[in-house]
Amino acid sequence: MTDIASDPARAGSGRYSTLAIVLHWLIALAIVLQIVLSGRMGGPHTPQVFAVTQLHKSIGITILLASLLRLGWRLVNPPLPMPATLGRWERALAQATHVGFYVVMIAMPLTGWLMVSASRIRIPTLLYGVVPWPDVPGIAGLAPASRKVWQAIGENGHGLIAKLIYVLLALHVAGALKHQ
Repeated sequence: MTDIASDPARAGSGRYSTLAIVLHWLIALAIVLQIVLSGRMGGPHTPQVFAVTQLHKSIGITILLASLLRLGWRLVNPPLPMPATLGRWERALAQATHVGFYVVMIAMPLTGWLMVSASRIRIPTLLYGVVPWPDVPGIAGLAPASRKVWQAIGENGHGLIAKLIYVLLALHVAGALKHQ
């Protein structure tokens, strides 16, 4: 039994593993970079916009893979207990925020991948200009009308999740600042 488990008063005083910390900051920085890149993807279809879009797709897939790794790590290595001083509403909000982040970190790249796979414009995805990434299985071969529906689902989901990211980031930063 760990010290924290045998002494609940020490809850919140432990430290996450190096892998958990590295994945946290890698994903956090990648999400911030994605927000910056998404603001540069609009406008005329220039070579620069194409390059930014390809980078955005590459980073999105990287976030997906890193998030799946982080989720697997968390399932095998449960998080540290929350400080005993937290109220029930703070615990519930912290838990909901963490679950929300996992949903967003996985669903956002999936909806982007769906959008690209269902697009009427067939542009292959090359991760970092090197590794070919396939379309979502079964989507590219659909009739144009069906692909259009899936593309709209991906686009609407991607936009909704983008708004949710801002809410979760604000809650996460506010919670971190409160507990420092």
